[in-house]
Amino acid sequence: MNHLKYGFSTNVGNVRSHNEDYFRAEPELGLWVVADGMGGHKGGETASTIAADFIVDKTNAGEPLEKSIAQAHHAIKQASKEGKGPEGMGTTVVALRINDNNYEIAWVGDCRAYLWDGITLKQLTKDHSYVQHLVDTGVISPNESANHPYQDVLIQALGAADIKNVNVETIIHEFHQNEQILLCSDGLTKEIADKGIADALALELEEQGKVNFLIQAALKNGGKDNITAILVSADDDAPVRMPEGDTVPINTEELMPNGFLEKLRSWLKRTLKVFLKTK
Repeated sequence: MNHLKYGFSTNVGNVRSHNEDYFRAEPELGLWVVADGMGGHKGGETASTIAADFIVDKTNAGEPLEKSIAQAHHAIKQASKEGKGPEGMGTTVVALRINDNNYEIAWVGDCRAYLWDGITLKQLTKDHSYVQHLVDTGVISPNESANHPYQDVLIQALGAADIKNVNVETIIHEFHQNEQILLCSDGLTKEIADKGIADALALELEEQGKVNFLIQAALKNGGKDNITAILVSADDDAPVRMPEGDTVPINTEELMPNGFLEKLRSWLKRTLKVFLKTK
């Protein structure tokens, strides 16, 4: 794995007085984490910091990413019991782990991961939220979800006192040339629609430039929450993605017996001459 290119930024936003988002960028581990804390001043900050630092430490020690996130849930609850943070603090999280030419995304809550292939933006994660549940069950349409009054209600989060164990969702795919993965808190996605995110990632900018552009766009659109974004690009020597439904090109010369194609051409010429004479 070559040196991966990436950019990152976090911003308190236009309304909040403190930043409860926290992130870690650990390229030597192939690991990037975004956590969006909850619980008010000190609570959210503490929970998101505990979660991200714990995930990095455990992953560095050899733990699988999914297990590291699951254990972070209990680490936050234990910290609260020990008075290291207020009762009820919690956080959502999304993490990216790149190993060779594969990437793993793991998450709990409504922090998101997107894949940009230079043409199309694809949301890789699905929010663990009440509104997403309504969409999944057909109660409301995806278009209605953007302005739903219970948009901030989560089904699960790290540190939630009423949840014994969190259900960490994961996906693993091959990382291809010209692809980029965006990790972000909901402070970004609440202010910028997918079309706006795609337009920003399509700009002829380096990774940091694109992240800066997204943060500024979210601030311009309101910036009502903390905003965090990380953008990671695939290696230049990553495999090339084949178009959907296509197969690997075949060299027919190698599959034919020696002289077969020449004989075929000669036969076609003779057949064509006969055809022309009979007209």
